[in-house]
Amino acid sequence: FQVDYGATAEELEAHFHGCGSVNRVTILCDKYSGHPKGFAYIEFSDKESVRTSMALDESLFRGRQIKVIPKRTNRPGISSTDRGFPRGRFRGRGGGFGSARSRFYSGFQRPRGR
Repeated sequence: FQVDYGATAEELEAHFHGCGSVNRVTILCDKYSGHPKGFAYIEFSDKESVRTSMALDESLFRGRQIKVIPKRTNRPGISSTDRGFPRGRFRGRGGGFGSARSRFYSGFQRPRGR
């Protein structure tokens, strides 16, 4: 979702606390300047919390209307960017698709206008 540039993880967790158990709040920052991009992800413990969080779409957070959308998740074996790498070699951190911890995200976006 998109959020105010001064938003903190604690404020976001408090705003979405009623939706269910929050595992993690991630506020995206520009990797060069370190400034917040105005986007954040909230990871919930279960899918039902993600569905509940959709009720907060267009709610006010820090005086601004926020856009709440569920994060798209990639399914194993389906890739629009398949570059021919051998399967299982370039998985990166987290153990790939067979990870023991399942994660559910709800993503939120702030409207572009200021």
